[in-house]
Amino acid sequence: MKAVVYDGPKSFRVTEIPDPEPGPDEVLLRVVLAGICGTDLHLHEGEFGPSYPLVPGHEILGEVVATGSAVTGPRVGQRVVLDNTSRCGVCAACRRGMGHFCRNLAAQGVNRPGGFAEYVTAPAANCFAADDLPAETAVLAEPLACVVHGLDRLALAPGSDVVVFGAGPTGLLLAQLAAHSGAGRVTVAAPTPAKLAKAAEFGADHTVRLDRGDPSAGLAELRALAPGGFDVVVDATGAISVLGKAFGLVREGGTIVVYGMAAETATWPVPAYEVFRRELTIIGSFAQLHGIERALRVLRSGRVRTGGIVTHRFGLREYPDALAAVAGSDCLKAVLVP
Repeated sequence: MKAVVYDGPKSFRVTEIPDPEPGPDEVLLRVVLAGICGTDLHLHEGEFGPSYPLVPGHEILGEVVATGSAVTGPRVGQRVVLDNTSRCGVCAACRRGMGHFCRNLAAQGVNRPGGFAEYVTAPAANCFAADDLPAETAVLAEPLACVVHGLDRLALAPGSDVVVFGAGPTGLLLAQLAAHSGAGRVTVAAPTPAKLAKAAEFGADHTVRLDRGDPSAGLAELRALAPGGFDVVVDATGAISVLGKAFGLVREGGTIVVYGMAAETATWPVPAYEVFRRELTIIGSFAQLHGIERALRVLRSGRVRTGGIVTHRFGLREYPDALAAVAGSDCLKAVLVP
């Protein structure tokens, strides 16, 4: 089969590798769509703990084409979304109910073969039926599951005034789910007009355009919206320059959510006295934990809308173009169609 294979940071090829075969408790999936996200850009750089050789791709929608001898479901021909993570269940993190920090975490697309390939094997227990959803909706289940975990971490108070920095797929999903999780008002701030228009279409109460070249642009408008500060400031960009704006926008006793993934070597100056004096809370949110089923439920309800989020489709041979598109400003969401 064809697959994208990395043998080191920034070093990959699209090549033929042996077809995988499912073990007794596994299924073989024909990859229907595989989403490309910012994490894949970090993996391209060698960040986020990749193991080589690596077939990346962790946002996987596939069709079951074969099952192992012990598998009773899903059935052949069924379309499923994959939870790409498997945990040992016995390490200290797993025993604390924090399996996403499992010391023996197996993450397909990170340290196990992923979905940037024609086929992939996966534990049958990690597959969730998605026949009833359009493919370009179902493929967003994994990033939405990460949003579900982020809101679990936040424990949003009803009526909260929330600002989300970033109108990429994550920002759009997060803004919508926050609105349906009790936020009183949701504002989305980002530099790209087309993405802000999509945020407004999806129900954001306010959108504010930022200027990448002028860090102060848009701040006055945000401060005018919330003179006393926002209850919650969410960074869904991973940009340190954006995180630096958070302290000037959050109210006393408010919360800053570090949701976007920054470079591993990036550092963020935090004014310790201000955190102390204003009793601020800083929350990180990493990956997802048992969130796929809830994400699919939300997608089925229609409360989180996805129409138009996938803007670019690429074949495996076009993977370099896909990486360039995801790194640019015109692409909202790209998927590979193996």
